[in-house]
Amino acid sequence: MEQRLSLVTLGVADVGRSRAFYEALGWTSDTDPDSDVVFFQAGGMIVALWDRAKLAEDSGVEDTGGWGGVTPAHNVRSPAEVDEVIAEARSAGATIAREPGETFWGGYSAVFVDPDGHPWEIAHNPRWEIGADGSVTLPG
Repeated sequence: MEQRLSLVTLGVADVGRSRAFYEALGWTSDTDPDSDVVFFQAGGMIVALWDRAKLAEDSGVEDTGGWGGVTPAHNVRSPAEVDEVIAEARSAGATIAREPGETFWGGYSAVFVDPDGHPWEIAHNPRWEIGADGSVTLPG
């Protein structure tokens, strides 16, 4: 298997509501508004929104309703950009689980939670380079 990630699907309670939330953050999709799944191009990968119960069934797992042990991260180029994204998320209706601040690893980050309970870390890592296309490069 190649070392890459192509798609992350978030299981949601209401696809339309979740689509509206991510569009309020500035994301765009060409997916038909009446579709039962929404796809957002996110740099070199895709983020999808799909009914949580259907996703669990399709994935062959039991949905216990809790956090699934995964937190997507959106890395940005500066601490000020962390603050900006958190302000956008707050305006879109997100819950802010951790306000922006310095981290134990030498960066600056915050966490918002979308309407379906998915936490998103917004982070600035001064050691990582972010390309014009949003790609992240590890040092070394």
